[in-house]
Amino acid sequence: MAAHRKPRQRSLGGATARTAATIALAGAASAAGFDGTGHAEPPLSPAQAKAEVDRLYREAEVATEKYDGAKEQADRAARRLNALRDEAARRTDRLDSAREALGSAAAAQYRGGGIDPSVQLLLSSDPGRYLDNAAFAERVDSRQAAAVARVRAQLREIERLRGAARVELASLTSKQAELRRQKRTVTEKLSEARRLLSRLTGSQRAELTGAAGAGRTSRSAGRGVLGAVSASEAAAEAPDGRAAAAVAYAYGKLGSPYVWGATGPDAFDCSGLVQAAYHSAGVSLPRTTYAQIGAGRRVPRSALLPGDLVFFYSGVSHVGIYVGNGQMIHAPNPSAPVRLAPIDEMPFAGATRVV
Repeated sequence: MAAHRKPRQRSLGGATARTAATIALAGAASAAGFDGTGHAEPPLSPAQAKAEVDRLYREAEVATEKYDGAKEQADRAARRLNALRDEAARRTDRLDSAREALGSAAAAQYRGGGIDPSVQLLLSSDPGRYLDNAAFAERVDSRQAAAVARVRAQLREIERLRGAARVELASLTSKQAELRRQKRTVTEKLSEARRLLSRLTGSQRAELTGAAGAGRTSRSAGRGVLGAVSASEAAAEAPDGRAAAAVAYAYGKLGSPYVWGATGPDAFDCSGLVQAAYHSAGVSLPRTTYAQIGAGRRVPRSALLPGDLVFFYSGVSHVGIYVGNGQMIHAPNPSAPVRLAPIDEMPFAGATRVV
């Protein structure tokens, strides 16, 4: 039989090699086009960039409010957990003391026992005193029984506290996971907004933020915004002293930076500013916009007074403090500090009077 030989492979050369190389390069170029690395992103106009950045800021603010709410719940869960653990520790100390007392009584009873009571009465040199002692011993035994019952109740209560602590720990762990999720969402949205802004020229960025810059008011306030009321005028028109104090606090924070999750005293997010302003006036408000809108009585837009809380967007994700003449003080987003602004600049969702 003839031997089978593998056919000799011919090397590519000349035109054939050039054709193969061209095909390979074309394929590589196509692959680059498909995975998106072969083309630069199309430039955005300032108007498109502004719309996209505004959208990202709104989404970041929604996530910020959820983060604030989760943090508030996590903090409460942590406080409850610590209180349960402290109470369990205190009860355990009392239980240990009760156990020691029972142990001492049992040891004394063991050392003095073992003789029939009737025999002890016969042998006693003072039967009357013996009978008195016997009655006392019975009373001691009944007290011991009560002590044992208390120890058992303490054991049950400690176990209940430990069970509640385990439930609270699970709740805290869940809230902390939610915190991490919302924090990732906020940072991703803000990073994307910064990336979009970085693609603009300096003049385009100035154009995009020009409206915000035009609305900024210095701490001296006055009438830096067209139609805005001064701090003294707003305080005079507030419904009571607490609302006036909250308004004065807000005026004092004009120019403070927006920082998501912040409640002052030097930086704020929108609901953090509102909470801090009313806290300065002795009024406790919830942490988030979703809870703040329910913290007082609703008022129509036509009846707004300085100090009222004004809310925006269908999801009630933004809040400001009304100061009169259609103006509010609010912490807008990372592109602008705490400032005076017209309430017409965002979709109005409702208002609440908390005092």
